Amino acid sequence: MRDVAVLGVGMTKFGELWDRSFREIGIEAGFQALVDGKLSSHDLGALYLGNMAGGAFLEQEHIAPLILDYAGLAGHHLPAIRVEAGGASGAVALHEGYLAVASGAHDFVVVGGAEKMTDVSDVEASRTVDATADQEWELVFGATLPALWAMVARKHMHEYGTRREDFGALAVHDHAMASKNPLAHFRNRVTLEQVVHAPPVADPLGLLDCAPLSDGAAAVLLGPLETARRHTDTPIKIAASEVACDTLALHHRRDLTTLDSTVVAATRAFSHARHRPADVQVAEIDDAYSIGGLVALEDLGFVAKGEGGAALRDGRFFGGGATLVNPSGGLKAQGRPFGAVGVAQVVELVRQLRGEAPNRPTAGAQVALAHAVGGTGATSAVHILERVN
Repeated sequence: MRDVAVLGVGMTKFGELWDRSFREIGIEAGFQALVDGKLSSHDLGALYLGNMAGGAFLEQEHIAPLILDYAGLAGHHLPAIRVEAGGASGAVALHEGYLAVASGAHDFVVVGGAEKMTDVSDVEASRTVDATADQEWELVFGATLPALWAMVARKHMHEYGTRREDFGALAVHDHAMASKNPLAHFRNRVTLEQVVHAPPVADPLGLLDCAPLSDGAAAVLLGPLETARRHTDTPIKIAASEVACDTLALHHRRDLTTLDSTVVAATRAFSHARHRPADVQVAEIDDAYSIGGLVALEDLGFVAKGEGGAALRDGRFFGGGATLVNPSGGLKAQGRPFGAVGVAQVVELVRQLRGEAPNRPTAGAQVALAHAVGGTGATSAVHILERVN
């Protein structure tokens, strides 16, 4: 297996993009990545596209060849492969693209993630999102995705004394970061009081604990590290790419407050990259629900189980400690176009490692981590990135 680098990145604005089509945003992100990586489309070996629900949102399936076609590449007859894994769709697509380059099957691939979620009603969109949980054992009984995450929150509060304000603090931080991000869905700051007293969604989670349904696309260009300097002055090595899965239904888990898929993916990734959590200077963690971000800090190994609440309460990951989380604004404020999230996290981290995020820099960062979750943790993906000096 050879080392793989991110050669180029691209991303559209996230938000309610009613005036733009799925094809348009997907192609824009992909061409940005190619231009950034100084590569011609003629050099590509494959396209991997993360997308959760093109059929439900667009009434269009077979969307990877569609993007290839409208990008003017159909005549190249490249393999164009769609990957679906709920909210981890983009991250798993990245894993597949990484394997394709690492194995030598292809030299250069574009990995994209895209979702157009606001062209249907909120009720339809929420029903589609909820389908990332177990239809037969959860949804049929009314256990929506927010309700399932609320159960995780209640259990964590009961077991560890976690307070409502603890995970609410993550939403405050995310909005502060997104206020500096021109591509974010929500760029407004919020206070902890606003988060805690927001309209309820599923107790104890309120409206400001839940990431929005967004439109948007992101893309990365991958290639062999050994030739990366032909395409970029600052190659970013993918030091590890790991995916792990668990039961779909929450009640089948051994521990409601732990995502074993995240624990296993992170353990494998740190071992492969020969790093420890303490080495990570900047991280994009999955906080589709604020309690999920708290649990992620524990499951990724940044703090011990049960200490996530105190860490957020103290602002340990908000710029005052060794690791800054979610400089993009996270899913909560940058936005949550399901298929794009896992790729967008890597776009942000690449820009951080390159020193190309002037409004929200992490000075001198060398090691970064991206973490994405599908459903309530049936799928987790962890990527560790390194700046190559």
